Amino acid sequence: MKTKAIILTVLCVLTGLMFINAGLDKFLHYMPIPPDMPEKMMKAGMAFMEIGWIMPLTGAMEMLGGLLFIFPRTRALGALVLLPVLAGILLTNIIMVPSGLPIVFVIIAVIGWAMYDNREKYLPLFR
Repeated sequence: MKTKAIILTVLCVLTGLMFINAGLDKFLHYMPIPPDMPEKMMKAGMAFMEIGWIMPLTGAMEMLGGLLFIFPRTRALGALVLLPVLAGILLTNIIMVPSGLPIVFVIIAVIGWAMYDNREKYLPLFR
């Protein structure tokens, strides 16, 4: 295995595990809320929980996408599943918590690299 492939695999496994962890937290609520969470972010989170179906749907997509993203054979599909979730994460950080943008850009870079590496699998979508 080439060095680039090893690095991509490690980054994809770590990113996938991060999404699985975030998805599990939507169901089990085991991660503490940061004490410096902005007020409008807290209100948005409470509104999402009040609606009832958004958090479980997002958590399920994060877990499914993260699991698919870990394995090279299903990585392209996992990236597609994670794209809408990633768009929501990016917009949330732009609007409410700009301090989290560097981490979001790293995640975008990893998913973008994985998508570029699997670009031949996406060609039928555009034909």
